[in-house]
Amino acid sequence: MGSALFLGGWTFGRVNRGVVVDGMDVGGLSYAEAAAAVRGKISASLPPFTVHTEEGDEFFETAFEDDLDDILRRAKRGEELHASVKRVWVTMEEDLFSLCQRKSFSAENAALSFSARGFSYRTERAGRACNYQKLLADTLSALERGEDEVTLSTFPVAADVKERDLRARTQALASYTTYFDAGNSARSHNIALACSRISGSVLLPGEEFSFNDIVGKRTRENGFEEANIISGGEFVPGVGGGVCQVSTTLMNAALLAGLKVTESRPHSLTVGYVPYSRDAMVSEYSDLKFKNPYDLPVYLLGLAGGGRVKFTFYGLPDGKTYDIESKVLLIADPPEEKIVEGEEDKLLRAPKQGVASESYLLVYENGVLLSRTLLRRDTYAVVQGIRQVKIKN
Repeated sequence: MGSALFLGGWTFGRVNRGVVVDGMDVGGLSYAEAAAAVRGKISASLPPFTVHTEEGDEFFETAFEDDLDDILRRAKRGEELHASVKRVWVTMEEDLFSLCQRKSFSAENAALSFSARGFSYRTERAGRACNYQKLLADTLSALERGEDEVTLSTFPVAADVKERDLRARTQALASYTTYFDAGNSARSHNIALACSRISGSVLLPGEEFSFNDIVGKRTRENGFEEANIISGGEFVPGVGGGVCQVSTTLMNAALLAGLKVTESRPHSLTVGYVPYSRDAMVSEYSDLKFKNPYDLPVYLLGLAGGGRVKFTFYGLPDGKTYDIESKVLLIADPPEEKIVEGEEDKLLRAPKQGVASESYLLVYENGVLLSRTLLRRDTYAVVQGIRQVKIKN
């Protein structure tokens, strides 16, 4: 029989002969030597605690508690025993919390970018959150049962903004197109230049658009060339000719998209690229302005080339459709041509009818007319033609 002496909390003595603990013969060893030997074997055979995650397994080294001190003192000669082992994870809460942080990530909202080239979208990415309380409870339960593995508990976190939401908010609201002579290079240049400065504009809710602010002054220094303009009731050469066709096309697109025109003026003479009372003359003293009445931004794209200029507005439709009605009130024929003498026969100024007209905004919902509102009432001047005839010798 073994004997032991207890002094100051330390145990002196040896294990009885023939005692086997967990397959290891520790008979004759001191209690400390036997305990160290068996604990070394237990430690070597004790696997790390494993947490299974979507990206792979995470391993954690743990300590353990045992009853070796007790069974070694009580072991009888030739007795085979098994130590009772309980895994101890002192830093469990901190380790699991850190793991949760590493395995969690925030959701990424969808995003859009907009320029004169159009829209591009980045799709959303769902986030992931770790259920720390469940992981902690699962781990404690596994330790109690003597198990050495659990699976990380996570749940998806949805993004607040999805790509389908952005696409729904950037639908085509309306477009309008007018046509011009592509062979007139100076006028074509001015139209394209003004259009390029407008395309890519974004109007926030309640924001007002100013044509003059966006396009800038029609001067050579600002890139514009000389082409015919209406001045003093006549078509005369002037820098920036053709820009009024851009503002006119833009105004019609804005009205059809449900935007609120706050400033527009007619030309003094009729123009051939749009119905009466639907033109928008711009100059140093006259602007085209409109506001975004929607709760979300409105986006604007323009395209000029090949003899046409087109504007399209994008946003979230309000369920209504818009139309513009032009109504002629009066037509006045020009007087007979004025004849002047010159070196050759030619038409110096084409005659033009005078017109009194109105335009109305029509609003429909599900095909039913909701309102018909007067937009403008205009008068366009009569122009007397002038023809030159060759002087007879």
